[in-house]
This record gives sequence, structure tokens and C-alpha cells, in this order.
Amino acid sequence: MSSASEPRWRRLEPDARREQILVCAIKLFSERPYPSVSTTDIAQDAGVARGLINHYFGTKRDLYLEVVRRMVTIPSSAPLTGQHGTLEERIDASVSWFLDRVLRHSKTWLVAVGGVGHDADIERILAEADEHAADRVLEFVGLTEVHEHREQLRAMVRAYAAMVKAAGREWVMRNHLSRDQVHLLLSHTLLTLVRDTFPQVRAR
Repeated sequence: MSSASEPRWRRLEPDARREQILVCAIKLFSERPYPSVSTTDIAQDAGVARGLINHYFGTKRDLYLEVVRRMVTIPSSAPLTGQHGTLEERIDASVSWFLDRVLRHSKTWLVAVGGVGHDADIERILAEADEHAADRVLEFVGLTEVHEHREQLRAMVRAYAAMVKAAGREWVMRNHLSRDQVHLLLSHTLLTLVRDTFPQVRAR
């Protein structure tokens, strides 16, 4: 085996191998439509036997649903967990992280947030991601333990999430907004929500 191929074929821990397959699937689904990507293509790109895809993910559709979940769910490594800097600086870092992610996987992200027709599984994943995002944002601003008006606050975050998706589409699909304009829109809206709207809701 040549040294050039060793990084792809070397023995990896199961979690690392699973992640390698998922990363390759995200890349291929961003380059080509779903029907034209096969599990054989993904296996070849990841440098693994096709049977490993079935082992870790099940069917091609199961793997695709995992790709959608990865695209729309805020991971634990996102800047929302950070507590350094001012609120404005932390929001700026979080929005920058999100826009970098969208730019890196724009086609896959667009398909993920747009759903595929009336696909119940994808709609469920999107709904779960919105619920997760609502809890993460409340954690981000120090409202994890707040119970009064909590559902109203979470509903506002879900509404903000819908605007985030719409702004992303205006940027990467329609080219009506620049990245800087989307950054300004999202960061200022979230700052207003956290600094002005949430306190008013909690005070009533």
C-alpha cells in the first residue's frame, strides 16, 4: 500500500470511521443530487468497504437523513457554548460560525432546510433541530434554569431560526443578500431578541 493511500485506509476507531464516512457523504450530496449518489460512490470516496456504510448507517436513505441532521443541528462544539467576551462578541462569533458552515456545505444545507417534498422524516429532523436550537440559545444567554415564560422564549427562538433559514436562502440561493448583510441581519436580530425582547417577556 502506498503512503499516499495510508491516511484513507488506516485502521480507525469506530467513531472516527463513522465520521469519515459521514463527511464524505456530506461532500458528495453537496456536489450531486441525491439519486445520482450511490453508497458505492460514498464508500470509494471514504476509502472503505461498502458494507461499512450499512454497518454504521443502514441504507443510503438512513445515511442521507443523518447528513440532513448534521446540517441543521447545532453541534456541541459551536460557539454557543462559549462564555468569553461580551454578548455582542459571542453573538458575532456564533453567526460567523453558522455562515461559514452554510458556505462550506451550501447545496446540502439548502436541501436540508428546504426538505424534500413532504418527507415526514426530514420534517421531524428539522423540528427536532429547532427544539435543540431553542434550548441551546437559552443556555447561551444564561436562561437554562428559567421556567416562567420558558415556552414563549423558546417559541421566539424557533421563530428566529425560521428567519435564519430564510436569510440563508436569500444569500446562497437567490443572491439577494451578501454575506455581510446576512451577518448584520442575524447578529442584530439575535442581540435585540436577547437584550431587549426576552427581558420584556420575562417581566410580564
